[in-house]
Amino acid sequence: MPESPIDQILKPVSKFIHQEFTGGIILFVCVIIAIVWVNSPWAESYHHVWDTKLSVGFSDFSFNQPLHVWINDGLMAIFFFVIGLELKREFMAGELSTFKKASLPMMAALGGMLMPAMIYFVINQGLDSEHGWGIPMATDIAFALALLSMAGSHIPGSVKVFLSALAVADDLGAVLVIAFFYTAHIAYIPLLIAGLLLVVLMAGNLLGVRATLFYLIIGIAVWAGFLFSGVHATIAGVLVAFTMPARTKIDEIEYVGKMRHHVADFENAIPQNGSLTTSEQHQTIEKIKKLSTDAETPLQKIEYALHPWVAFVIMPLFALANSGMHIGSDFFSSLINPVSIGVTVGLLAGKLVGVFSFTWLMVRFKFANLPDRATWNHILGVAMLAGVGFTMSLFVTGLAFNNPQFVDQSKYGILVASIIAGTSGIFYLRNIKS
Repeated sequence: MPESPIDQILKPVSKFIHQEFTGGIILFVCVIIAIVWVNSPWAESYHHVWDTKLSVGFSDFSFNQPLHVWINDGLMAIFFFVIGLELKREFMAGELSTFKKASLPMMAALGGMLMPAMIYFVINQGLDSEHGWGIPMATDIAFALALLSMAGSHIPGSVKVFLSALAVADDLGAVLVIAFFYTAHIAYIPLLIAGLLLVVLMAGNLLGVRATLFYLIIGIAVWAGFLFSGVHATIAGVLVAFTMPARTKIDEIEYVGKMRHHVADFENAIPQNGSLTTSEQHQTIEKIKKLSTDAETPLQKIEYALHPWVAFVIMPLFALANSGMHIGSDFFSSLINPVSIGVTVGLLAGKLVGVFSFTWLMVRFKFANLPDRATWNHILGVAMLAGVGFTMSLFVTGLAFNNPQFVDQSKYGILVASIIAGTSGIFYLRNIKS
């Protein structure tokens, strides 16, 4: 069947969207837009947009906050929900599913969190800014994977898998840090209600409830409970994700057998001359749809459905709302402060030393092996790219600091470190001989 005009128009767009580096490119463009916007004559409009207030709720439980807060506390909960889905999938059947598979990226991620936090804390110890030690701990998975894909086709696929698993484990560490160290106060009644609703979700999973609407409605209620409790609402996204069913209703053999039967029924149906299907054909198609739904896990179905929204809407909006920083003629001199130095050195040196040294120790003492076809040069390149901590580092910055000066200083450090880590990582990996 020939392609329709709209298919021909959308085909290049679809091809671009499905490239693995597309999300990183769009994120980078949004960062540039935010920086240019806040340094333009229209800088006031930048702040005005994100300060626009939106109100949702009823009675004493209304949520009246600026758009900036809706993005950071609301949309980013969906981002963390997808992270939770990825974590559960990886723990069940991915690169974190067994101790042997998980040990190397988990320990590399641990080193990549501990070393930056230590470096930042040493530089800022005793200062009002020492609470920001969690900022340089995180790796931006979208940017890092996009940059790795630009390093060339000679990079083994196992290196990408290693970086992906490392970044996912890193995200788990970031979630735990946010939960335990960046929660200011706790209101126990809303938190108790949210906990009971999580139990309802787990019970629904055990009873075989697979309806997305069930998990969506109760999941939103869990988010609201965390929001009013004082525990950061993004944690609700991860916890709700772990309650999602990750089992199919039928196994592969049954699926293949029934699918063959339905295909045969469709072929044997008397065709109708024209563009419409017959009633019999339509019923067969509906049976195939239901069969395919039973062969899917709700976890993977929702993850794949939400991933484009996270990559092309939520993260770009977050970057636009949080990347705006004034860059004046004194930009480089303004980097000479404990916050910027701590973040920059933490992301550059801390990530590099932490990821590489912990990986070396695991292999040296035979607790794990290097990824297939990977060399120590590849691991060093990955350790460089791990210093790109943009999205998550900006997110933790908003939790760690109320002082606008510290926020700006942290953003400066994140920007400089991410640019240096990204360019050096690409340059180094591109020059590794296959």
